[in-house]
Amino acid sequence: MTPARILTGLTGLAVTAAIVSAAPVPAQAATGAPTSVTGASASATRLWGPYYAPGKKAKASGTIKVTNLNTSSIPVVGTALVTGKVRDYTKSSSVCGWAVFRVTYRKSDGSLPFTHKSYRTCGVTTPKSISFSFPHTYEVELKVCSEHKAAKPSLVCLYGGTWKVLYVSSH
Repeated sequence: MTPARILTGLTGLAVTAAIVSAAPVPAQAATGAPTSVTGASASATRLWGPYYAPGKKAKASGTIKVTNLNTSSIPVVGTALVTGKVRDYTKSSSVCGWAVFRVTYRKSDGSLPFTHKSYRTCGVTTPKSISFSFPHTYEVELKVCSEHKAAKPSLVCLYGGTWKVLYVSSH
């Protein structure tokens, strides 16, 4: 390999490193919602939201608290306590506001699968309460959707758009 080619490769690596280190901070950090919780601050209750469905047809906001951190495991996991409210702004009984949480947790074999927790309210002026806890949590994400009434959120809601990170283990 020629010296010029080596320098070109090193320059490419430096540019890649600069791009990675200049990656934007998630929007949640700018709004005060936690992107990670460690140490003693892990038991502090943090606000999240408000987050809206497209067109502001639904809104969700609340708090998250992660306790019982297991620092002997990698990644560090704890019990996530999520509370809040979801509100539907369409005022139609056939359209619902959804708050869908994707919880990634650690299994005993070390794998990190995820599960969904969904909360729905349809055409009501009173918001629906959100409340759940989940052990061995590595990450909690949220998506707010507004769509026709159904027993569960659609694939468009689950897989279209961007998940908002409410919590992720820092380790």
